[in-house]
Amino acid sequence: MRFDLTDLRLFQHICESGTITAGAAHAHMTLASASERVRGMETTLGVALLRRGRRGVTPTPAGQTLLHHARLMTQQLALMQGELRQYGQGLKGLVRMRSNGAAFSEYLPGLLGSFLHQYPGISIDIEERASHEVVDGLRRGSCELGIASDSADLSGLRHIAFRHDALVLIVPPGHALAAQRQISFDAVAGMDFVGLDNDSALQQHIAQHARRQHGDLPAYRIRARSFEAVCRMVGSGAGIAVVPKITAQRCARSCGIRHIRLSDSWAQRTLVLCARAGEPLSRHAGQLAAHLLGVQEAEATLAWSSTA
Repeated sequence: MRFDLTDLRLFQHICESGTITAGAAHAHMTLASASERVRGMETTLGVALLRRGRRGVTPTPAGQTLLHHARLMTQQLALMQGELRQYGQGLKGLVRMRSNGAAFSEYLPGLLGSFLHQYPGISIDIEERASHEVVDGLRRGSCELGIASDSADLSGLRHIAFRHDALVLIVPPGHALAAQRQISFDAVAGMDFVGLDNDSALQQHIAQHARRQHGDLPAYRIRARSFEAVCRMVGSGAGIAVVPKITAQRCARSCGIRHIRLSDSWAQRTLVLCARAGEPLSRHAGQLAAHLLGVQEAEATLAWSSTA
């Protein structure tokens, strides 16, 4: 199968405009050339890609599949061109990174901001993911650095402790549990909870352990998109919640909440900075790792090798 980007773009234009004539015009081709290319694709595949009618053309099931992949490839090409264009505008490097929710929301904003200020020629492409997705992405090579909970499977990776990140239960000041200093998740599993969106990395972590311990999820009365919103809702009496301790401490006064230590082992986490084992970091990723760890680049290199 030998399709080039011109073929794919032409086919996309034809499907989106509804006629070969209009598609050819969008692709800056003659009608004869466009028709010949479409016939060539159909011959190569051995299947019709378009249904031809009086009012134009529509993709067949095979054509719909080709259109789907054509769109993905042209979108990826546009993304690549956009990133490469930045190099022509003075960008010196790009570091791809993934992080779990707690680090993404609480620890990284200030650190990444100061890094970008210090290194104006470097950009960071960061995505929030659950810890198991962070480490899977590192193994696949889709990112160079990651921050995950040490409860994830770290095999094949080198890792360094980044932050201790305990999870705590938060309640309103007048709640029946407000005077408790420590509690197990079992003791509150049947209560009404406030949670983050289902796609939140922390929410997935809580759900995983709730299912493991109780075979079911807590009852969520409402969900929010940020830790701050969760804290405000808990403070207003909507329910209780599990959040990072650093969040609870930061929001305690403004949101009117109290936090209680969770005794469960899964709530006592260490966040680790990870990279693939056996592969040196790029210069820019090494600079970012050193900045996140608060050490000189040479010290970061020694730290990586000692934990590989």
